[in-house]
Amino acid sequence: MNNQSIAALDFKHIKSLSDATAASRLAREGYNILSSEKQRGLLRVIMEVITEPMFFLLMASSAIYFWLGDTHEALVLLSSVVLVIFITIYQENKTEKALQSLKDLSSPRALVIRGGKAKRIAGQEVVRGDVVVLSEGDRVPADALIEWSNNLVVNESILTGESMPVEKVADNAISTIQTPGTEKSASVYASTLVVSGSGVARVVKTANQTEVGKIGTSLAKVEPEKTRLQLEINKLIRFFAIYGFILCFSVAIIYGLKRADWLGGTLAGISLAMSVLPEEFPVILTVFMALGAWRLSKINVLTSRQKVIQALGGITVLCVDKTGTLTKNRMDLEAVDDGNQCVDVAVAGLSGSYLRLVELAMLASQQKPFDPLEKSIIKLYQKHKAKDHDSDGGDWKLVHEYPLSHEQLSITHVWQQPEQEDYLVAAKGAPEAIIGLCHLDEKQSELWMKRVHELASKGLRVLAVASASHEDGQLPHSQHDFEFKISGLLGFADPIRAEVPAAIASCHQAGVRVVMITGDYPETAVKIAQKIGLGKNPQVVTGQELSAMTPSELKERVGQTVVFARIAPEQKLRIVNAFKDNGDIVGMTGDGVNDAPALKSANVGIAMGLRGTDVAREAAGLVLLDDDFASIVKGINAGRRIYDNIRKAVVYVLAIHFPIAGITFLAVLADWPLMLLPVHLAFLELIIDPACSIAFENEPAEENAMLRPPRHPDKKTLTKRLIRIAVFQGISMLLFLVLVFKLAGYTGKTVDQTRAMVFTALIFANISLILANRSWSRSIISSFRVKNQAAWLVLGGSLIVLAITIFVPQVSKLFHFGLPGWFDLLLAAVLGGSSVLWFEFLEKKPAQKSGIGI
Repeated sequence: MNNQSIAALDFKHIKSLSDATAASRLAREGYNILSSEKQRGLLRVIMEVITEPMFFLLMASSAIYFWLGDTHEALVLLSSVVLVIFITIYQENKTEKALQSLKDLSSPRALVIRGGKAKRIAGQEVVRGDVVVLSEGDRVPADALIEWSNNLVVNESILTGESMPVEKVADNAISTIQTPGTEKSASVYASTLVVSGSGVARVVKTANQTEVGKIGTSLAKVEPEKTRLQLEINKLIRFFAIYGFILCFSVAIIYGLKRADWLGGTLAGISLAMSVLPEEFPVILTVFMALGAWRLSKINVLTSRQKVIQALGGITVLCVDKTGTLTKNRMDLEAVDDGNQCVDVAVAGLSGSYLRLVELAMLASQQKPFDPLEKSIIKLYQKHKAKDHDSDGGDWKLVHEYPLSHEQLSITHVWQQPEQEDYLVAAKGAPEAIIGLCHLDEKQSELWMKRVHELASKGLRVLAVASASHEDGQLPHSQHDFEFKISGLLGFADPIRAEVPAAIASCHQAGVRVVMITGDYPETAVKIAQKIGLGKNPQVVTGQELSAMTPSELKERVGQTVVFARIAPEQKLRIVNAFKDNGDIVGMTGDGVNDAPALKSANVGIAMGLRGTDVAREAAGLVLLDDDFASIVKGINAGRRIYDNIRKAVVYVLAIHFPIAGITFLAVLADWPLMLLPVHLAFLELIIDPACSIAFENEPAEENAMLRPPRHPDKKTLTKRLIRIAVFQGISMLLFLVLVFKLAGYTGKTVDQTRAMVFTALIFANISLILANRSWSRSIISSFRVKNQAAWLVLGGSLIVLAITIFVPQVSKLFHFGLPGWFDLLLAAVLGGSSVLWFEFLEKKPAQKSGIGI
């Protein structure tokens, strides 16, 4: 049984759990996940809120008002604290739901037998008693005992520290999990890696009961490295905190000395501190990254790494596998060549030597294949075989399998024929490998390779088939010891995905080079490249040529190369590094164990979610849930959208703090009445927080997002120009607020009436600021046609609450507002709303002409 392939196993005869039993056990024993990570419950969120500086400032203000006997003011501030907590909980809940969705999607997959059928489930849903199928590249989902194995070798270094993998064998006498690292053990352990071979194992322990659970290994304990954007934001926060504290302390002292009112000075200092404190920046990073990753998952692109999200929009070179990414990975058998003549299967059908050739290829295939190429072979043979032809393995016995390896790119199956003593040996694989097995001389090799290239030039993937007869009961150690004779060639067509040409054109418009990397022949690769829009005469480098190049030569060649053909998986790392040496930001797709180094080295490694191994998915920063190239392009667009919206939110936050802090600071210096008290700032915080996070995060991508060249991630996010625009917007709003203040004084308004006008102007200035920064390539008017429900909720809510604070007497008293005339309020609204209109004319015009944006 150990010589059988895993695809030949009859899962119906394996005793396994039913779906109902598994669901019941999952509900009773819990998910197969390590519980070392602390859950962010309601109490923890509240504790985080009440330990923030803004909370202490609000509480200090409330205490002072209680001291002064102003109970209403104090209660309003306390109410604002409750509102801040509720808004924070809402944002945290939305973020946590997004992160949980990502966890569910990113959970390692496991192939289990349920009710006699194989099904792929999330690793966290594996339960005790489940039968799991293990193959090369898989992560073992739980501690289990081997019931069947075929050359199964597992790397257990995560538990033992030993880099050498260990062989696993089935042993029915073993009923308990053995010590990790034991050679030829029947035990496999959660989180270890299947290096080669295959096996079937029954789960004994899950979650924290596993060996890895006992020692407390958890990725949650690893502190992720801070990204460049995080470092920039942290630097900005430190700047505001240090200079804001100095400014607030100075204001409190100046106010107390000039007015002999130290409690008032303390309130003025607290007000300035609340207006300067940049507490929104951490919120922006948390919400944008979590919801950004969640939005990427909605377009079948999975990631949870901030660094990858930020680099995604900056990709300059995209290195893509052909099979399954650019093509459908369907592999239709279209041409058969027996060495004398090549026939088109669709036209001529199959009979005689051609049918025999396909039959041999079928015998060299897995009898229950996962590989689409083998499925095509078996399907075509069964369709065309003669009625009295019954050599399709029904009465045959598979004696031995020589598997595919890096050294020998062919598969050989040894069959016991019915009523015959000798064995039939069938082999299929890469033409060079089969020619090597047949030990052909140079002239014969050249003739066959010429026929190979003729098929490849039609865009077909080519396999060679050989057969041998073996009489001795003792099978040789190596495939090369059989006396093979080449039987012919098979040509397979892998249809191009319909969406690929348009997606590649979109990449080119966005300044992203697309490079094809494939194991196929150059002729096949060029034909596909021409069809998908990579050029009429794309430059090609073969794996053999690449091996002979020095690093400097390869670095020069990759600048012109569009197609890399006959490339071995381990050569992909050299290609990625050569592009990186040229200063490119590299996106790299892959699915196999050997692709992992290249995926890890690439700036954005992209693993295939459907056909990719767990190792590839772990090494990559992105996982394509549908293996679709078009999803990569959507991901690049989404990455640019996330990056653009973060910059807009940061500019908004920087700008809005200038008029809030400035009007308070000027009031102290110029002996004006304070226009903004802590209650006003608490109210403004309820607008600014959702505006900078939810509203801007929800903003659609710029129309020119995929019409501009990629931005290098080493370039600062907060450029001097960006900060300058934020400062100018903030100063402009402050000047208009001062204008409203002076006009109110000029027309004889009371302090409370002036405060109402200034606050109205500030609210409308804030609305104008949000509208202006919603898009840096569209005008405010055109932005009204772009859907963003969150933004309209924030803006509409601001106006409703403003109206209540001014026109409802009980509320306006709490806000220290007097009711000015309708014309005065309209004037304040118009002046505030027009405070950043200059941005439309001075900054957006160049952006619209160049298509680049700010």
